[in-house]
Amino acid sequence: MLDVLQQLSETLEARKGAAADDSYVASLYAKGLDKILEKVGEEAFETVLAAKNASTDAAQKDKLVYETADLWFHSLVMLAALDLKPDDVLNELARRFGLSGLDEKAARDPQ
Repeated sequence: MLDVLQQLSETLEARKGAAADDSYVASLYAKGLDKILEKVGEEAFETVLAAKNASTDAAQKDKLVYETADLWFHSLVMLAALDLKPDDVLNELARRFGLSGLDEKAARDPQ
């Protein structure tokens, strides 16, 4: 599973130097961070709708998986655009592992 993230991360990095008409990801990079963030928001909304539908119709679970994959993909594009890697998120999740969610939330700096 981690191999998929590593391969995808490498591909996203390679697309940074590609022409916008060569790939979808290169076109997103060319349009800038605002467009990438718009796509993340759009995919998040579609994922929420798919989850709602899947909660009442088990046949919709495939749609939820599809939309979640889109959300994860576009989130990875966002991270790459900001020079972050999947490992940065995985390391944060590992840091939180074994922590009570309530304790972790209470320890956050107020924003």
